[in-house]
Amino acid sequence: MDFPWEAGSATGVGSYPGTDSAEALRVVLGELPRLPHLPELPARGPGADLIGRTAGLLVDLAVHVEPSGWRFSDRPGRDTRRSHDHLGRDLDVLEEVAGGHDGPFKIQVCGPWTLAAAIELRNGERALKDPGAVRDLTVSLAEGIAGHVADVRRRLPHAELLVQFDEPGLPAALAGTVPSASGFARLRPIEAPIAEETLRQVIDAAGAFPIVHCCAPNVPYRLLRGAGAKAISVDLSLVPQRDDDAVGETIDAGVGLLLGVVPGTDVSLPPLQATATPVRDLWQRLGFPIAQLGEQVVVTPSCGLAGASPSYVRAALKRCQETARTLHEAPDA
Repeated sequence: MDFPWEAGSATGVGSYPGTDSAEALRVVLGELPRLPHLPELPARGPGADLIGRTAGLLVDLAVHVEPSGWRFSDRPGRDTRRSHDHLGRDLDVLEEVAGGHDGPFKIQVCGPWTLAAAIELRNGERALKDPGAVRDLTVSLAEGIAGHVADVRRRLPHAELLVQFDEPGLPAALAGTVPSASGFARLRPIEAPIAEETLRQVIDAAGAFPIVHCCAPNVPYRLLRGAGAKAISVDLSLVPQRDDDAVGETIDAGVGLLLGVVPGTDVSLPPLQATATPVRDLWQRLGFPIAQLGEQVVVTPSCGLAGASPSYVRAALKRCQETARTLHEAPDA
């Protein structure tokens, strides 16, 4: 197995509280030195959120904000410009604060299925309902992500880039549980081969080490591997034992696991060993060599940290790194 991170690494999922991108990035670099990431600050408003941030990358497709959420527009307007401005400032800060970084570095984008379930067509229905709209969105997104990755690489010329595709909405799209615009019906389920091929298009276009994040029940591990994911990020508390076979196949295939074990909102953190125990239990239950654990697993918060306090974020990220180090250096402890 050849992963871009060092054994005993931890990282964040993406979102972060507050509005100061420089301060957020400094905290991430300080607490997660082995695998830092570009923080996302949704508290800044529309265009800094997961959907608006990625929608701003779309090529030849514009969006704007309606009371119901993001919707496609005929031409770029204030909301599209706001998305570009937020991301542009973040990348300027990234270059200034971390331009000399020479290790792995992670950025995050919304995946095509979650994006299609969130952006509305001009008639108010979700793009997910229209296969043609999904195809157009996917082509546009692939081109936009390729350009974004190239821009980040220019700003971090010595780093090895990892791209995390956020797909929390994919299980619902596959199950046919995404509500229609009216809320009285559900959109038809997406066929697994189509879902896999669509996700593969954007993963291939990125041209960087691909991670797929899915902080939802019923993670489609085999589909994600088939789409080209080299690591899968999940909230460990949402992984039931019935998923053991799928998780075991993922480990056996040499795919990395980013396991969310630290709560994403303010709590009193338990002792370090209590944080590490669920990861050890999973690994031992599946019967894999314990020495392999620290190499294949990256420790993360359970999901984004946008709803946490700044002081808790520091503690949570520090705990993630401490847990990862413990799992690598003392896997049997």
